[in-house]
Amino acid sequence: MTGRKAELQYLEQMYHREGNQLLVLYGRKENGGGELVQDFCRDKKYFYYYAPEISPYAQKQRMQREIAERYHVTISEESYDVFFKRVKSGDGSKLVLVIDEFQRILKKDSQLMDSVLKLKGKKLYPGPVMILLCSSSISWVEQEMPQMLGNTVKKIDGITKINELRFLDLVRSFPKYSVRESIKAYGVIGGVPEYMKEWEDGWDTRENICNLILSKNGFLHGKVEEIIRSQLRELSVYNTLLEVLASGKHKLNDIYQATGFSRAKISVYLKNLMEFDVVEKVYSFETGGWQNAQKGLYQIKDTFINFWFKFVYPYLSDLHQMEPEEFYEIHIEKEMEDYLKRYFVNVCMEYLKLQDMVGKLPLQIHKMGTWIGKKGRIDIIAQNSVRENIICLCNWSEPEMTFEMCQQLFQSMEQAKITANYYYLFSAKSFEEKLVKAVEKDQRILLVDMSK
Repeated sequence: MTGRKAELQYLEQMYHREGNQLLVLYGRKENGGGELVQDFCRDKKYFYYYAPEISPYAQKQRMQREIAERYHVTISEESYDVFFKRVKSGDGSKLVLVIDEFQRILKKDSQLMDSVLKLKGKKLYPGPVMILLCSSSISWVEQEMPQMLGNTVKKIDGITKINELRFLDLVRSFPKYSVRESIKAYGVIGGVPEYMKEWEDGWDTRENICNLILSKNGFLHGKVEEIIRSQLRELSVYNTLLEVLASGKHKLNDIYQATGFSRAKISVYLKNLMEFDVVEKVYSFETGGWQNAQKGLYQIKDTFINFWFKFVYPYLSDLHQMEPEEFYEIHIEKEMEDYLKRYFVNVCMEYLKLQDMVGKLPLQIHKMGTWIGKKGRIDIIAQNSVRENIICLCNWSEPEMTFEMCQQLFQSMEQAKITANYYYLFSAKSFEEKLVKAVEKDQRILLVDMSK
C-alpha cells in the first residue's frame, strides 16, 4: 500500500518477536486499515473474522461456523476458549488471528477478552500466535476501551492508530499532477486512501469535484452524511454545528449566537465530534504575547467534511437542481483559493518535518504550531528545546510573496512577542524581486519555492 510502509514494518517487527503478541489497530475505515491488514497477512498463516452487529449468541454461532468450515473440524461447544483451541497454522509458523470490529463483540460479551488473553498466554493454543484486534470506532478505542479493560489494557503489546496518509504520499499517488494541483486535491480529500483511489490525476481538481462530489452518482456525493451517521446520532445537531464551523465561526460564543443551542449543549456535541476526529480545538502556539492570542477556537479537522460543509451543504437546494459545473462556478470557484491557504500551511509544516527528519534544518524541531493573534497571524513557528525559532510565512494565493507581506509578519511577531533565529518563506507562485534582493545577503532567511 502506498504510504503504509512504516505501519507494515511495525507489524512485521512485532510478528518476528519471540512469544505471542496482542495488538490493537484502529482508525476510520476510509484510512485503509483493512487493506493494511490484508497486505500484512499475505504469505502468512492466518484466520480472519469480521464481527457484524449481531447478538452475542449469534456472534458465537457465526465464528463457530467459520472456524469449522475453515479448518474442517467439528465444534460442539459455543465458547471463545474452544474456538481459539481449534484455530491453527498447520505447521510451526506463527499464526495471525485477526478479529475485525472486535468492539462489537466486546461491548456485549466480556468473555472474548478473557479468551484472547488466555490465547496470548499459551493456555489455548500451543504454537506462536499474533492477535490483531481491529476497530473502525476511534472514540470507543480511545475513550471506552481503557475503562472497560482496566488494568488488563497493560497486557496489550501495542495500540496503533491508522491515520490519514501524508501529503507526500498523495503526491506519489498522483504522478501526473504538479505540486500545486496536488495541494488542491489535498485540500479537498486530505490523505484518505479510499478517496485517493477514486481521484483521477487525469482530471484537474475542478473536474474531480464535479464528477466525484457534485454529481449525484459521484463516489463522494453522500459520503459525509454516511460517515457522521455511522458513529453519531442526532444528525440535525451535528450538521448545524459543522455548517457554522465551516462558515468561519470558531469561538464558542459565536457558535452559540449562530445556532441558538445552549453553551452546555454545544460543548457536549463538540466533544463528541472531537472524539470522532471530525473537529479539533485549536491552540495558538505559546509565546510571550499570550494576551494578544486568540483562545478557545474550534475548527473542522476532517478535510473532506470541512470542504463539504463549507461549499456544498449550505447550498443543497442548488445541488439538487444545478448541473455540477454550474454549481462549481457559482458556489466554489471564487472562494477556493482562500480556502486552500490553511492546507498549504499544513503542507509547509510537513515539508519542515521531513527536512527535520533528515537533519537539514538549522535547528532540531521540538514543537511546531501556528500563532493565532487577535491582530495578525504567524503561519508556522518551529521551535527547538532551547526556544530558538524558525518563523515561517506561507503564500498560497497571491501572485508573488512581497516585501510588504514580510513587514506584516514582523508586526505579528511583535504582537506575539517572539523573535526568529531563522526565517523560511514559502511561496506557491513566485517571489517579488525586491524581496529576493533584500534577503540575498542574509543567511538566516531561506526562500522556498513550492510552485514546482
